[in-house]
Amino acid sequence: MVKVRGNLVTAEPMSRHCSWRTGGRAERFFEPADREDLIAYLKRVERGEAITWIGLGSNVLIRDGGLSGTVISTVRTLNDFEWLDDDRLSVECGVPCAKVAKEAARMALGGGGFLAGIPGTIGGALAMNAGAFGCEIWMLVESVELVSRRGTVQSYDQSQFTVSYRHVTVPLEHWFVSAVLHFNTKSNIESGQTRELLAQRSASQPTRQASCGSVFKNPPGDFAGRLIEEAGLKGVSRGGCYVSSKHANFIINDGGASAGDIEDLITEVQQSVAKKFGVTLEPEVRIIGCRHQPQSVTG
Repeated sequence: MVKVRGNLVTAEPMSRHCSWRTGGRAERFFEPADREDLIAYLKRVERGEAITWIGLGSNVLIRDGGLSGTVISTVRTLNDFEWLDDDRLSVECGVPCAKVAKEAARMALGGGGFLAGIPGTIGGALAMNAGAFGCEIWMLVESVELVSRRGTVQSYDQSQFTVSYRHVTVPLEHWFVSAVLHFNTKSNIESGQTRELLAQRSASQPTRQASCGSVFKNPPGDFAGRLIEEAGLKGVSRGGCYVSSKHANFIINDGGASAGDIEDLITEVQQSVAKKFGVTLEPEVRIIGCRHQPQSVTG
C-alpha cells in the first residue's frame, strides 16, 4: 500500500460517506492530509487503478457492490479558502458550498447566496455545474486548478471549459482541486435574500431526510418534479425507499433501503414518466460502482 500522511484504509463502508446512507465498500479509501499528500499519492498509485473522487456524497448513488480502486475523499481536507481581494475568493475543492455562501454574505457580497442551497462541496459543484434558485456555480468561476492522475496541477481560465446545464467538459482523469470565484460588488441585502431562499427550500423540499437532493435533471421547458407528480408517483416505494410526498424529484431512504432498491425506483420513475408523457428523465445523481460485490473488496 502506498505510504501517505493522511488516512488510507481498506474496505471502507461508503454508506458512511453518502447522503443516501447506503452503498457498498470502497476497496481503498483515502483522505489526504493536504494537497501535497494527495499529489504524492497520485504519483505512486498503480497505473490503471480506478480513482473516484467524493465530497459530501450528496449527489451520488454508490451501488451495493462497492467501488474498486481508490476513493479520494475531500470532505475533511482540501478545505482552505482565502480572499484574494475584496470580491475574489480562492477556495479548495473540499469546502462546502454553504460555507462559501456564508463567507460571501459576511463580506456583504452579492451573487453567492444561491450556494447555500447546494448540499455539496465546491469540487463536486464545479464538476457538474451545480445550481440552485436559478443560478449556477460557473456563473462565478474566474479560473480553476485541475490535478491529473499523475499528480500534476495546472491552472485553467473559465473560458477554456464547455459548460451547460448540470454538465462541464473536463479532461479525462483530471479533477478540480481549487477555484477562484468572482462575486458581485458590495451588497447589503444578500444575506437576507439567502435566509429567505433557504426558508423556501426547507418548506418545499425534504431537506432533513436521507436523500441525494434532486434525482433528475429538469427537461427543457419543464420540471422533473412536476412530471413525476403528474404521473402519480408521489409516495411510491420500493424496498426501503420512496418518492417524497413533499417534492417528487426526491427519493428518500427511510433507513432500510439498499442502493439496488433506490436504483430500481429511479428506473421505475423513468419508465412511468416516459410512458405517460414521452419524456425521458435524465438522472442528475451519479450512479457509480458495481452491482455485485467485487472479490477484492473484503472486510
